[in-house]
Amino acid sequence: MPDMTAAQAAALWSGLLILLLVILSVRVVLQRQKHRVVLGDGGNADLTLAGRVFGNAAEYIPVGIAALAVLTLLGLPAYAIHGVGGVLFIGRVLHATGLTAGKPTPGRLIGMILTYLALIAAAGMLIVHAFVGVPH
Repeated sequence: MPDMTAAQAAALWSGLLILLLVILSVRVVLQRQKHRVVLGDGGNADLTLAGRVFGNAAEYIPVGIAALAVLTLLGLPAYAIHGVGGVLFIGRVLHATGLTAGKPTPGRLIGMILTYLALIAAAGMLIVHAFVGVPH
């Protein structure tokens, strides 16, 4: 990874985040098939939980991918993209596995903290570079 460009780093983390979304979506589909539910959750707690785990990821991942893309367009170095992308990915995995337990867990809390840290760091870089620019 040390020789990656910023665009390659953004591609790596965006790809991994998209795969995570697909995996979480497949879990919802499997729960729907298992419980024979076509629409909604059918009152099934397992399906409700799988849907919420996916939904939560779907609320945060697109914003993170967009931030990675804009940071790359601004010319930030690959290490900054890896920092945001890696922390976001780890945060989303921890949150999804922690939330799957159906009760408060350390993974859920740590995952959310990492997600917020990644998004706040990205927001800060975006705002600063909107006014300052990126040194070349």
